[in-house]
Amino acid sequence: MVTKINQIHYDTFKRGSKTYFNSSIFFPAKLRRDVFILYGFTRTADDFVDSIPPRGNEFYSFKSTYQRALQGEHTDNVIIQSFVDLLRRKDLDPSWVDAFLTSMELDLTKKVHRTLEETLHYVYGSAEVIGFLVAKIMNLSMDSYPYARMLARAMQYINFIRDIEEDRQLGRVYLPLEESGLDNLACEYVSARPELFKQFIQVQIERYKAWQAEAEKGFLYIPWRYLIPVKTASDMYHWTASEIERNPFIVYQKKVKPSRAQILSRILLNTLYISVKGVKHG
Repeated sequence: MVTKINQIHYDTFKRGSKTYFNSSIFFPAKLRRDVFILYGFTRTADDFVDSIPPRGNEFYSFKSTYQRALQGEHTDNVIIQSFVDLLRRKDLDPSWVDAFLTSMELDLTKKVHRTLEETLHYVYGSAEVIGFLVAKIMNLSMDSYPYARMLARAMQYINFIRDIEEDRQLGRVYLPLEESGLDNLACEYVSARPELFKQFIQVQIERYKAWQAEAEKGFLYIPWRYLIPVKTASDMYHWTASEIERNPFIVYQKKVKPSRAQILSRILLNTLYISVKGVKHG
């Protein structure tokens, strides 16, 4: 039974994320198990709202089952039950989960986020609270939480930039169009306004860089064995941002993601670097 449960989370996480998954497999076994349970839950909810067409009824059923399980009702849904067990075992804040589910629900009801304020309202639930949850699962000091939040925000923002075309097919715009001078992000439209589009993307990447730089100040709170996967994921998002910065229109040509070989190579380099440097804290 344990093997089956582990396999369900493994498959769900692997199917949904290359960078996070291939970095997270290098966490120590107990932490890896808990991270996989967390991402199994969040990925399942995300998949319901990101389907074409969205599977709204299944999302609301998932949310309802989670809420009943939280109240003590046992469920045969392995993804939900194991997450509720994790929530209790690690004393995770249910309000963070509520915020996450609220942002997922927004994907069913709100398609365009025109201002940075609207975007960051969504990002709080879709990403920043995940940073809190991971920090809590790692037993990090509360002093680390602002940095965990910022790292999650920065990574989510690169996803928004990388997935412009994919999100557009779902009718969604997460980047703050109000500051762009653009009416929409359709490829044909921005291709006729290349300089305006490039300028807009550059502003978004500079915003990401500022958040990322702030987030990395918090690495000193992370024990070195945990830091290797975290820094690797962070480095891969740096790489993604650099690729897009060189050619902003690449987001219409392919989904920019590092290869598994790149991720594993970076894991090795970070292991050597952090071991030699003796980075540790927490």
